[in-house]
Amino acid sequence: MDRPRPELELRQLHSFTVLAEELHFGHAAVRLGIAQPPLSQQIRRLEERVGHPLFERTSRGVVLTAAGRELLPAARQALDRVADGLGAARRAGDGEAGTLRAGLAASLALTVLPQVITAFRARHPGVHLEIHELTTTEQVRALHGEVIDVGLLREAGERPGLEIEPLFAEEVVAVLPEDHPLAARRRVPLAGLAADPFVLLPREHGPELHDRLTGLCRAAGFEPRIGQRAVEWQTVAALVAAGLGVSLAPASVTGIRIAGAVYRSLAGRPAHTTVALAWRRDDPAPLLARFLTVARTHIGKL
Repeated sequence: MDRPRPELELRQLHSFTVLAEELHFGHAAVRLGIAQPPLSQQIRRLEERVGHPLFERTSRGVVLTAAGRELLPAARQALDRVADGLGAARRAGDGEAGTLRAGLAASLALTVLPQVITAFRARHPGVHLEIHELTTTEQVRALHGEVIDVGLLREAGERPGLEIEPLFAEEVVAVLPEDHPLAARRRVPLAGLAADPFVLLPREHGPELHDRLTGLCRAAGFEPRIGQRAVEWQTVAALVAAGLGVSLAPASVTGIRIAGAVYRSLAGRPAHTTVALAWRRDDPAPLLARFLTVARTHIGKL
């Protein structure tokens, strides 16, 4: 439904408030940078809209009528709200205000994400950053649905309509029960875990990461036998600690300390998982551009 057309013009309200402050047509016209006749015409049109005189002439100038005194605070409020709205619009257009909705994989809270958020807030204090903890699949869905503006996810391949930009690579480590025969070693041969059941995240929550981890097992010469699945890395570590299997995880997961679970590097050439930024290809939002700049700059300094 269309809004009704405003009865009053902002120019008329501005002229009215200036005249109400100066109480003199000549002084008000000078302040407004116009001649007296146009000012008188604006006030006359405004009085016609109201249906009553707003000023009474005196020997020294003008004074407000009862109608004028009633209109003045409303006029000032209207002009202030428009000025505030214009200022907010300019700040949003410049990428200095508004809300940016970011999705993140849970394990990234254990890596560089807190530093990126701190750096962004320090540079753009007027921006509200809204964080959504989502799996890779959920982030892709949320980006397409315009629920979030940018995502930080793992092992994201090509996605229609999205830009995917790798940020950094993170080492993959083994998660073992502390009484596992290989737990005493500093570096674990992946092939040595071939007989163990694995605890992994469900593939539907992050197909690329799941395939990356199981692909490492296949490259080591065996097909991983998945005994348990868990959505959260903390749950994965807890199930490993309970003796239900072993796992492979990004190195940031080592920040999760659970009694009974230990983390070990893989022997041989280090394996990695990629952390990437994702955003809608057709999104020109200045806020998004500023976040991407901060993330790239901050990661590049690490």
